[in-house]
Amino acid sequence: MNGDDGTRDDGARDGGARDDGARDDGARYDGFTLDELNDYLDDDRTPANPAIDASPEAGRVLDRLAALRDASWQLLEADATAHETADRAWIDRVLASVRGTARAGRDVPVPDPDPAARLIVTEGAIRAAVRHAGDAVEGVVVRRVRLRGDVTIPGVPIDVDVTASIEVGRPIAPITEALHAAAAEAIGQHAPFPVGTLTVHVVDVHGPEDRA
Repeated sequence: MNGDDGTRDDGARDGGARDDGARDDGARYDGFTLDELNDYLDDDRTPANPAIDASPEAGRVLDRLAALRDASWQLLEADATAHETADRAWIDRVLASVRGTARAGRDVPVPDPDPAARLIVTEGAIRAAVRHAGDAVEGVVVRRVRLRGDVTIPGVPIDVDVTASIEVGRPIAPITEALHAAAAEAIGQHAPFPVGTLTVHVVDVHGPEDRA
């Protein structure tokens, strides 16, 4: 079902239509919330979002977030280095794992018939796949992909929210349908969990020159 504001809600597990998309009620930095900028940093600013990259205010916030993360790594490394009896190779592996986890998000278990096998795909990889599929839709720039629910427990339905901007002048309904279809296909290919709801939020418009 499509709303007048360009929101597509793909139903709910109880059989009725609903929109569970969380709204960002916090401060905005040139139109972007702290969660959106943090997600962009988690994805290593890939794919590029021209609206964020062109914003001095958003850039300053990203720089502060990156500096805060670097300071946290330095504190952790300094604390580890202080323990001279610790194995340096083990410390390096721990630090590398912490850095990777912060960017990749949670581990999502992949079902496997072999009980001895442990297969995972990261939350960040799934979000990146959905973002890439959405950005491939003509006139769309995906601003955020959010997985709501406990992805670490196999079989638990996960709600997926896709927030996007569309090119000014394009009809909202068909482009929202196309984005919804692209996101659903990407999730079906890459996500090992059942989807509760898949909701597309069109929250902004951009000019043709703003698309990467």
